[in-house]
Amino acid sequence: LAAGWGSGALAAWATFPGGCELVQNTVDCTGRWLSSIPGNLRGDTEELLLDDNTIHVLGNVSLLMYHQLRRLSLTKNRLELLEPGAFLGSQGLHVLSLADNLLFTNYSLTAAALSALPDLRRLDLAGNRLTEDMVSVLVGNLSSLESLSVARNIIMRLDSSVFTNLTQLLELNLEKNYIFEIDQAFEGLQRLQKLNIAYNYLPCVVEFGLTQLRVLNVSNNVIEWFLALESDDLFELEVLDLSHNHLLFFPVLPRQTKLHTLLLKDNDMSFYQRLPNGTSLANVTVQFLLIDGNSTNVTTVSLWDEICHSNLSSLHLLDMSQNQVWYLPEGFLAQMPSLTHLKLNQNCLETFHLSEGDPLAMLTELDLSQNQLVELGAEVGTGDILPNLQLFNLSTNRLRVLPPEVFTYTRKIATVDLSRNRVDLCPQPAIIGDMESPPCVDIRGVETLTHLSLAGCGLRGLGGHPFQGTSLVYLDLSDNHQALSGNLEWLQDLALTLRVLSLRNTSLSSTAIDFSSFNGLVRLDLSGNSLTVFPISLGALELRSLDLRDNCLLALPTDIVRTPLGKSLREVYLSRNPYNCCTLSWWDALQRVEGLHVPDGLEVTCSYASRTLSPRALPEPVLQSCRWQMADLALLYLVLALPTCLTLLVAFAVVFLMLKEKLLKMVKSRCGVSSSY
Repeated sequence: LAAGWGSGALAAWATFPGGCELVQNTVDCTGRWLSSIPGNLRGDTEELLLDDNTIHVLGNVSLLMYHQLRRLSLTKNRLELLEPGAFLGSQGLHVLSLADNLLFTNYSLTAAALSALPDLRRLDLAGNRLTEDMVSVLVGNLSSLESLSVARNIIMRLDSSVFTNLTQLLELNLEKNYIFEIDQAFEGLQRLQKLNIAYNYLPCVVEFGLTQLRVLNVSNNVIEWFLALESDDLFELEVLDLSHNHLLFFPVLPRQTKLHTLLLKDNDMSFYQRLPNGTSLANVTVQFLLIDGNSTNVTTVSLWDEICHSNLSSLHLLDMSQNQVWYLPEGFLAQMPSLTHLKLNQNCLETFHLSEGDPLAMLTELDLSQNQLVELGAEVGTGDILPNLQLFNLSTNRLRVLPPEVFTYTRKIATVDLSRNRVDLCPQPAIIGDMESPPCVDIRGVETLTHLSLAGCGLRGLGGHPFQGTSLVYLDLSDNHQALSGNLEWLQDLALTLRVLSLRNTSLSSTAIDFSSFNGLVRLDLSGNSLTVFPISLGALELRSLDLRDNCLLALPTDIVRTPLGKSLREVYLSRNPYNCCTLSWWDALQRVEGLHVPDGLEVTCSYASRTLSPRALPEPVLQSCRWQMADLALLYLVLALPTCLTLLVAFAVVFLMLKEKLLKMVKSRCGVSSSY
């Protein structure tokens, strides 16, 4: 119902007594602690917002002044009663929100008030502790309704009597109730297009026959079966959400639909035409016993043939992630020539086969991550394989190699995720003798590739030119402990294009690694390494984000804020390093840089005499001790020697003055020269 509020161009606000504000014909009295509707507003008000107040009763005279009212919101009040004559002066009301109130207390009187609204189009009754019987009474005379929300109530069972007169209804929201049974509750809603029954307790959906419905959301229930009515009628269904249920089988869909989005995420679904031990179940059937009153029907379903009868030619998005699928039946994907997004991640797949002329020619995104893939089969010839594929996620499998030149034939591939597979990049180091080179993945020459993730692949001693002919802007090499060989020469082919580089947890310790040629980098992750000194070459880069967490850094350069890096940085991570509490001038300088954010600033600590302290609030004794430690030693020695020198000088002067006359006589007697005193 949110779309009904806040329309109209912005204008200067006018303020009424009580704090309400006016913009054009909308009056906003939200959160004003009002206990009743103000009577001093403009009579031509079309929209009145009274959310978050303390109104208990909407009286017979509450809205008499507002004959032009079209939209009224009373969400989050304490409404217990709408008196029968409450809307007699505002019968042109189109949109009414009464969500999060206490309408269960006097629902029959409130129903009488609502029945006086012949033009009401949208009604929100969510969060009012209503049962199905209360809802039936409240909406029984609202035949003009096009949108109804009774979400977050205590509805448990629906039958044909609840929504009998809502012949114009287009949208119905029943989410977050306690519904466990639906018995022909929607058959009379011939115009219904969007139905939301998510977050309930439905155990199954059988004989689904709402041909006019376009969007059906039954996610987050406990559904084990979805069986559509056996019919050749065309279903208008475009979006079906069965995610987060307990589906055991692929849903038995209508034979003719306009379905373009099918969401089956997080179920217990598998295919049973054959089992892992080689047993074939192609001819196995299941019988459903349907009891309706005194009649009993037995429906026999062939587990695989029923699926083949569904027309999925218009399907664009299929999400089967988080299931128990270990193989796809032959011809399964051939039914979906328009498919653009296929998500099969978090299943049990061991193989997946690609071939020329594949029916998935329109596919742009394929996610096979978190399976048990040991083989990616492909028939590579002169034709294209998945010619429109742009994103290919193969992460967290057991792959060691990919079909040769597989990416050469995916002409639009831009993003590939091979992380957490045991793969190596070509070229491999030369092998002495007749030993075969280990298998490797060759991405050289794939010009369209821009994003590549190789995290946790066990890469070893990269060399040669593994990225030659590519234009990568994003590269993730994290969690490869043996990937770096002390320099970055093998990355030089990406020096002009690379924007994001992750070298997290790669055992990086050499400060001689030169980053200066990567002038285009804007984000660099060096966390989880063994850096003891800040790499000098980073100062010349104009990074916007730098991650230095979990290293062995004692300090950063004191002049870092004056380098190109210090002037361009907008985000830097610094925690979990053993910084010296007495060398924090760089930290103080960073705090003064305008626009620089340190997300983990509260976690940054420094070490002093086996103590771990926060650089934001060092104790005064520590500061004084640090000043002594960091003072100039020459100056310190001078300060210490000066009192001694002065003491000796004074003592010498005193002795000289006391012995002056004797000394002069002794000099005269020895030299034999007379002089007068």
